[in-house]
Amino acid sequence: MGKIIFILGGARSGKSSFALKLAKKSKKRKVAFIATAQARDREMGKRILLHRLARPSNFKTFEEALNLSGLLKKISSGFDVIIIDCLTLFVSNLMLKRFKEKEILEEIDKVLAMLKKTNTKAIIVSNEVGLGIVPQTKLGRNFRDIAGKVNQAVAKKADNVFFMVSGLPWRVK
Repeated sequence: MGKIIFILGGARSGKSSFALKLAKKSKKRKVAFIATAQARDREMGKRILLHRLARPSNFKTFEEALNLSGLLKKISSGFDVIIIDCLTLFVSNLMLKRFKEKEILEEIDKVLAMLKKTNTKAIIVSNEVGLGIVPQTKLGRNFRDIAGKVNQAVAKKADNVFFMVSGLPWRVK
């Protein structure tokens, strides 16, 4: 049965670095890194490049913005560790393609069910979106609500949950 480690935190809290550290500690070395970010502008392209450069060369990178369950179906049996970074960008991508809340939650349920059926350690990264102010726009509030529900669904199924604060992991579960 697969193990799920869920890492939450604010922006620049050290989530991705901690995920890489956990994956590097693994005795098994076949690591897949699933990136959900899309370079919609030059600055984001630079951020994506810096993330790529921070990954060890033995990690196999996959870029998937919309169909995590489809990608996992293809690759999950070939890797010992899978990092998914990050769920909030994934939710954003789906929302921009007009996916409804129910469809997004169904996709997350598929992803979690697949990961639990494998012998893979999955490390999932997401932003905690509920600590800030109420967004001013309807789209912002919808995003916060859906991302919060996604985070709750993943935390419920995860074996371990960490909350990152200023680069320090705090074990929640």
